[in-house]
Amino acid sequence: MLSGRTVFAQLMTHVSQSTFQRCVARYGGEYKASRFSCWDQYLCMAFAQLTYRESLRDIEACLRAVQPKLYHLGIRARVARSTIADANETRDWRIYADFAHGLIRTARALYVDEPLAVDLAGTVYALDATIIDLCLSVFPWARYRRHDAAVKLHTQLDLRGSIPTIVQITEGKAADVTFLDDLVLEPGAIYIMDRGYVDLERLHRFSAEAAFFVTRTKKGMRFRRRTSRPVDFATGVQSDHTVGMVTAQARRDYPAPLRRVRYVDPDTKKRLGFLTNNFALPAITIAHLYKSRWHVAVSSQGHINQSVQVRPRPADSGLVAGRRRGAQARRRSPPTSMRERRMCNTPGCNVQ
Repeated sequence: MLSGRTVFAQLMTHVSQSTFQRCVARYGGEYKASRFSCWDQYLCMAFAQLTYRESLRDIEACLRAVQPKLYHLGIRARVARSTIADANETRDWRIYADFAHGLIRTARALYVDEPLAVDLAGTVYALDATIIDLCLSVFPWARYRRHDAAVKLHTQLDLRGSIPTIVQITEGKAADVTFLDDLVLEPGAIYIMDRGYVDLERLHRFSAEAAFFVTRTKKGMRFRRRTSRPVDFATGVQSDHTVGMVTAQARRDYPAPLRRVRYVDPDTKKRLGFLTNNFALPAITIAHLYKSRWHVAVSSQGHINQSVQVRPRPADSGLVAGRRRGAQARRRSPPTSMRERRMCNTPGCNVQ
């Protein structure tokens, strides 16, 4: 019989309980809490996430099956799905937001020397957004389409370690580019984004605040070439131009010059056009920077959409999570109670 600590208990040693308790005290998280503490709640939800639990009932059944070992996991209270649901619904979310920011700072410090896909010493961020589908009958406030509910998750990732530094949740219909309105830019950093973030007036703020962006050119954008730089066609770079906008409205939105790089990917043979306000980096580095975002975008979307496994059934409350997409997604178990059967007949319910 093993006498050492469980794997989960060893993982939680890397989480500072004293820092967490300061976050709890800051917002009075345990006011009128008799037994089920905020730390117990955090451990239950962390265990559920790491072990792919699918509902509150699943969390309760799994933890109660090892009741004698819960003390060694750090959980002091009795676990019940109603208790977890009430805690998720009533306790201040800012406790866990502040604690998450502390964990992010710790993780970024560990990856500060992590090499990038290109040889750069500065900070490189990737911006991305993804839709998380919800059950309309459980989340009527998140209406997305007539029979669907969803929220949009905007994420800024540090490419050194693919660590999310900013996460913002908006309504599902919100445009990706609106994320730039609330973004605090870091001088000297490079932000990589797709064409959904192309808005000349918003992009000009990057130049005004000494930050850099790399994005794709949109169809229909008109440029006037000012100067050209020599390129090595063997690298895939087809052209490297300094350009200005043609239309009067575009010049008002972005009066400064821009750099346009045309590139042919050697693997897919796809022609790509990049737009940036960085005139110092080589053209091939601009292309490789954007290509590095492809891997991060796939990774971040898979992480956000597929690893958030704690999905609420209609009988549960207090959990907001996404469901997996695609033909490989697991089907839920059929509803058992009469209440679940009635709610499964409502439009937009995802329970199968």
